[in-house]
Amino acid sequence: MAKVEDVLLKMKINPSDVRFSDLCLVCTDYFGQARHKSGSHHIYKTPWKGDPRINIQNHKGKAKAYQVKQVLLAIEKLEVENAIEK
Repeated sequence: MAKVEDVLLKMKINPSDVRFSDLCLVCTDYFGQARHKSGSHHIYKTPWKGDPRINIQNHKGKAKAYQVKQVLLAIEKLEVENAIEK
């Protein structure tokens, strides 16, 4: 699990320099397997209503910075909701 934690730290420090494969690793760890993998897009389901998905895109092996930030916000929301439930 240290790998996921290391990638999360890297994502927080520099969201514009994250490999797409690392972002997929983090998304799979938090949201499960991608429900849709087509071309350069991977879509992950989130447990809340509204916009219940994370859409990430491979751009020459790198993740797009704005999508990395969206994933970080979704992880934060997930952790807050899990903390409230406990």
